[in-house]
Amino acid sequence: MHEVAPGEAPFWLPWRRNVVPKPGVVADPVSSGDVVRAVAHARDRGLDLDVQCGGHGAVRALPHNGLLLRTGGLAAVEIDPRRRTARAGGGTRWGDVVTAAAEYGLAPVSGTSPDVGVAGYTLGGGLGWLTRRHGFAADNLVSAEVVTADARALRVSADAHEDLFWALRGGGGNFGVVTELEMRLHPIGRISGGVLFFPFERAHAILDAYRSLAHREPEDVVTAVVLVRPPDSDEVPEPLRGRPVVALRVCVLSEARDAARHVDRLLSATGPPLLGGLGPLRFPELTALSDPQPLPQVSEEHTDLFDALPDAVVDELVSVCEHPDSPVSVVEVRNWTGAPGRPPADAGPAGHRNTPFSVIAIAPGLNERTLEGARSAMARLAARLAPHATGSVFLNFLSDPGRVAAAYPPEHLGRLRELKRRFDPDNVFHLNHNIRP
Repeated sequence: MHEVAPGEAPFWLPWRRNVVPKPGVVADPVSSGDVVRAVAHARDRGLDLDVQCGGHGAVRALPHNGLLLRTGGLAAVEIDPRRRTARAGGGTRWGDVVTAAAEYGLAPVSGTSPDVGVAGYTLGGGLGWLTRRHGFAADNLVSAEVVTADARALRVSADAHEDLFWALRGGGGNFGVVTELEMRLHPIGRISGGVLFFPFERAHAILDAYRSLAHREPEDVVTAVVLVRPPDSDEVPEPLRGRPVVALRVCVLSEARDAARHVDRLLSATGPPLLGGLGPLRFPELTALSDPQPLPQVSEEHTDLFDALPDAVVDELVSVCEHPDSPVSVVEVRNWTGAPGRPPADAGPAGHRNTPFSVIAIAPGLNERTLEGARSAMARLAARLAPHATGSVFLNFLSDPGRVAAAYPPEHLGRLRELKRRFDPDNVFHLNHNIRP
């Protein structure tokens, strides 16, 4: 463990720079035994403990002189092509798992960004390109090794420590430090997809077609509509530079005719694109298509779930992204119908499986001068969307730790609190989407 010297340059910042940890000690374990010792060290000395992989989901800052446990030294991937499973160390990023599995024609239910950590994503439920066909990432977790608040390393599965295994599949980082995950992989054949960009004047028509077709969308088709206002920069292609556009992300996981017909119906409402196209892809290429914020930064986000997208919601989303002075420059709308609504009998607490639409609004690239204005703008947008939203959220998409209860149905939240009292009564693991004991 590394004791932080006064004035030492912070090498430990997370990807989401809204949160700035202030550790007194930094631990970089390379084994579960190292994690056991780090957890015991923090617990016995009464130190705040923060667990960090990539930091995409960072929501609470480590106070002064706490212990920051970074899991990057636990990164490892092992593929079992016969059993169609992968073992991933607790510090592994999705890009490494996707690349390793692709050598065998397999794919995990991975995040859409290759840089996101496997553990945090899966513990939060996990939604990605294969979710509509194969459910949440948590539904595909076979077993895990976890270090609990009393500094024990446990192997959990459907046959061992079943209550803890249930809690890990959607309960976030509340129950321990996961040092290894075993997950199911799925055969992946020829796929196609890409991103197409359209004039913003077509935003209403595209969103209208998207919402109308969503409930008929085959599970082999995965789509998202993104309203985005790119910067006026030489790094942005000229047709998109400095003006709002509509991006349509498309992934087709099979060569089935109904999948192709659905994409054709959707594209018939869009008109010709300004840029982009669809074509054959390998799964590892697909995962790199949809990260709207590739660099670490300060940003503000708001997310909601919707049973429907009425005109009032569409109008608000278009308006907030269109206005040149709005700090909200990215709005993503996604359809989640399909396999999430058919959970396995022993599914964990990852919730809101029958809600079709998610909306995420992002104000990226903020600084001290622009942060408060972005927060105010996001609060106004949230208030205007609230009458139409379900009031629920997906935990993985949540940046506001005050809304954690909205990520679970009441019966799941009650059971999670009971298990928190059992496995972490002192709330050792609290710098997260916290469920209080």
